[in-house]
Amino acid sequence: NYNNNPETISLYHYIGEMISNYGCYFNTNLKDKNMTLKELSVLLRIRFDDISSQQDLVEVFKESDAYIAKLLRKFEDIDYILRMEDPDNRRKKIVKLTEKGIEKTNELISIIDSWEKDITSDLTDEEVITLKKILFKIIIMED
Repeated sequence: NYNNNPETISLYHYIGEMISNYGCYFNTNLKDKNMTLKELSVLLRIRFDDISSQQDLVEVFKESDAYIAKLLRKFEDIDYILRMEDPDNRRKKIVKLTEKGIEKTNELISIIDSWEKDITSDLTDEEVITLKKILFKIIIMED
């Protein structure tokens, strides 16, 4: 019991609760139950990076080459991505979303937006902006 004093609660607890809440919300609202939240996060990252390669994804998600390679094969098999040769480095493969991949990420973005709206419904627009700025600052400092 923290006596309802938010200043005595560790950030760890807040983040853990938000992740758990997000996971439950996502799993409840996601139509396709054949992909994990982590896999879907990789797909979203591919969408929002200007240029993604397998190595970029390994570094961002701190996963093994083998895991990312297997995941990219899965995405290729279900027609979510294409891998193309990088014109500047023929050994490097650039990863791009297909139209089907864009449709899937649109679904994911819709769920994310809905969750964000739900959890911030008691906040003012200014408070949401402040929260995002603080979280951005924390994330940037981590890199």
